[in-house]
Amino acid sequence: MTKRRGVLGGKTVAVALGGGGARGLAHISVLQALDDMGVRPVAMAGTSIGAIIGAAYAAGFSGAELRAHTEAILSNRLGLARKLLYARARRRQPLLTRLAHPLLFDGVRFLDAFWPEGMPDRFEDLDIPMTVVATDFRRRCEAVFSKGSLRTAIAGSMAIPGVVRPPKSELGYLVDGGLVNPLPYDHLQGKADIIVAVNVSGNSGMESETRAPSPFQTMIVASQILMNSISSRMIEENPPDVLLAPGVHQYLALDLFKASRIFTAGDACRDKLREGLLKAAERLEPQRRD
Repeated sequence: MTKRRGVLGGKTVAVALGGGGARGLAHISVLQALDDMGVRPVAMAGTSIGAIIGAAYAAGFSGAELRAHTEAILSNRLGLARKLLYARARRRQPLLTRLAHPLLFDGVRFLDAFWPEGMPDRFEDLDIPMTVVATDFRRRCEAVFSKGSLRTAIAGSMAIPGVVRPPKSELGYLVDGGLVNPLPYDHLQGKADIIVAVNVSGNSGMESETRAPSPFQTMIVASQILMNSISSRMIEENPPDVLLAPGVHQYLALDLFKASRIFTAGDACRDKLREGLLKAAERLEPQRRD
């Protein structure tokens, strides 16, 4: 892909979208802002919700189209309930397992239910090169995908323990990529002049929470705490060129019905995104001779 002149003077941009469940809807607002600036990423990377949204954007859907698609789904509660029912894992399981995991979903069915129509089956058919991070369950390490089955890789990347059933890939069973790399901007090194990372793992606790957490809430929040810890260490050791952290820390991974507020939090990053991109482009300009 050739470099665009535009506001960045021809500098290329790559974008990493992090994991965080429903918090990741803020990614769509950031993608809208990039569209409004006329900045088209030359490469993308994503974990969990970041992989879901990033792949749809890489397939050619605009930020505005993804926002309208998401708002239409979430505004129809009956339709949403039907989609969630369709996405439930269908495999027969012992009664104890079903009781322990009442919200167990099949990741591939979830993607089929919630992605826009027309999503390709393979990485190779995306308009923008995409890298997806999952966790190899057997080897307890990062599993990185940039070719082959798109749905299998992303179903693995979003497989939150106890919520989404681990899919089987050529590497074995996959679980949530946020367990090893919740903000995979490191996989974009050398692929663009400027790397943007959008961190939705959160940086503080829930606001005004006084009740004891439920077992399910404990499981979800513990995952968020882990992701935030990993992301914070990565950023401290080797920060991206532009880091955005939408104010979504007070939302849980399944707070889908708070989408409007999450979108607003993403919208609030527009000025910081523009400013960060322009400053990064300026840093790359050769020093002017006296």
